[in-house]
Amino acid sequence: MAISTILLIIVILLLVGAVPAWPHSRGWGYGPSGLLGVILLILIILLLMGRL
Repeated sequence: MAISTILLIIVILLLVGAVPAWPHSRGWGYGPSGLLGVILLILIILLLMGRL
């Protein structure tokens, strides 16, 4: 359970870092945050199903 919690926290931090509002990622568009959002959604579903 600890590894999945750490993985979830890392993905959430990556999602916040990829938001296009920050100066370093303004030109990226919504691609990185959308991809990380899908990964986060999959991880949450796997956690709720008990498979991770």
